Amino acid sequence: MVKLIVVDDHGLMRQGIISLLKEEDWIEIVGIGDSGESAVNLASEKSPDVVLMDIVMRGMTGIEATRWIKEQNPKVKVILISSEVSKDFIQAGIKSGIEGYLPKDADKETLLTAIRAVVKGERYFSADVTALIFEDFYLKEKDGKGLPTKKTNELTKREEEVLVHIAHGKSLKEIAEELFISIKTVETHKMHIQDKLGLSNAAQLVKYAIEHDLIQIKKSQK
Repeated sequence: MVKLIVVDDHGLMRQGIISLLKEEDWIEIVGIGDSGESAVNLASEKSPDVVLMDIVMRGMTGIEATRWIKEQNPKVKVILISSEVSKDFIQAGIKSGIEGYLPKDADKETLLTAIRAVVKGERYFSADVTALIFEDFYLKEKDGKGLPTKKTNELTKREEEVLVHIAHGKSLKEIAEELFISIKTVETHKMHIQDKLGLSNAAQLVKYAIEHDLIQIKKSQK
């Protein structure tokens, strides 16, 4: 019997996954959560075999929760599910220690295959995720950029914009209004930036921006 926890902050999505998995007699759902924090707590309390978790949720993201879960119990397998299949999410997820990554529109058989694979100690990424990983690797090798000389090369243009705004002391709400995006999206960009640069808080981001002249660069662009 595979003990599994389902975590998603969208009630309909969460219930849909649960209804699919309840039909399988080899799966036991031992916990249901709606946030990264609840995922960490449930993983500690229930000692599941697998955590099936959304990425972007209120509060702690699924990627951040994965790090906490892995620190507490490295044996727990984590499969992230997301409505967006992006290189940033995939890279951040892999760095956090995930065993699998699926889009939310994956069918039931794909979901069950992923669970079986990670329980056996394998990794499972859906076809479109694997294609993105390969494409990124291929382009870096082709362009001779397999080993970037500066970590800032890993940031997207939007992430650099967000980093500069953070360095100028703007709140997430102010950044969201200026860039015409949601606060949740700003939080996601901030999480990606911290992960790529190996930094853990806003103070370190500000220091990094100053040391690498990112604020000065931004000021010179009129």
